Amino acid sequence: MDQPSSEQPSREQKPKDRLVGLLDQLEVHVEQLRRDAARLMEEKDGLLTTLDTLRNNDMLFALEEPDRDDILRYADRVSMRCSTVDVLVTVQRDHVQQEALHQVFVNGLIDSLVMGLRHDPNATRQRCAEFMNACSSHGMGHSDKIFETAILGCTLDDQKRVKKRLQGLLDYIDKMHILEMAQ
Repeated sequence: MDQPSSEQPSREQKPKDRLVGLLDQLEVHVEQLRRDAARLMEEKDGLLTTLDTLRNNDMLFALEEPDRDDILRYADRVSMRCSTVDVLVTVQRDHVQQEALHQVFVNGLIDSLVMGLRHDPNATRQRCAEFMNACSSHGMGHSDKIFETAILGCTLDDQKRVKKRLQGLLDYIDKMHILEMAQ
């Protein structure tokens, strides 16, 4: 008698089990797609944050007006081009989580950091670090309690995304500080 091939057991599986196996494989691919899309969203956010920071950089304001206008137009063109890319990963949120996310983003807590860079980079860095501490259970130093309350109400995916955005901003602030010291 011939031994059964490795394919025969799958043919002998119940239809439901075969379909569940296929769905399991599809789920793995969907999760990889979500991770890839989330990475692209983060990359786009990072580019837009860098463009916003560039628009508020002291080096830009040190330029003569015609040069500054050229740079701002160029930055606007790059920003508009970046804005043509739409990547969306929808996160399922309940009403409380939706409100918390809006509290974090609509009130502009993070965006206010970018805007504050030009006026007071040291205070902005400190506030950004406090936001980061609010995102971490083992934060080092003081955390912003308002931000902490808002972020704790968000989904875990939203918390991770906000933390990565803040880390990117901290890294950028530190790089800008190094550049300023070199001048």
